[in-house]
Amino acid sequence: MQYDVSSPKEYLQSLEAGWRKTKLQQLRELILRQDAKLIESISYKMLCFKLDDKTVFHLNAQRSYVSLYCGNIEKIDPKGQLLNGLSTGKGCVRFTKTKEVMTESVEEFVSKAVRLARKGADLSC
Repeated sequence: MQYDVSSPKEYLQSLEAGWRKTKLQQLRELILRQDAKLIESISYKMLCFKLDDKTVFHLNAQRSYVSLYCGNIEKIDPKGQLLNGLSTGKGCVRFTKTKEVMTESVEEFVSKAVRLARKGADLSC
């Protein structure tokens, strides 16, 4: 889904109450905890998180899942162990109603992506 908003605050206000909003807020808080230098904005009608002007994540509430876009997943988790059991594409992780966001492996994945971005790694697809 696309949200025609100009700020993260407007984006969050535009979401209906429910599991998608809850999961998105959990992911958002997890991301923002990783580094005080992460800047949250809107890009491509989604929440965007940048570190030193380099996009690290996009976050969006879709109709039937919440998407965490992170570039190329294999560059962050080459063995595929951290996201085992989750629906993934080449560059996104999809959290459905029944999938937990606040797990150690998801937190480790997000933390590792931020650490790699801090080092200047190319995480793009």
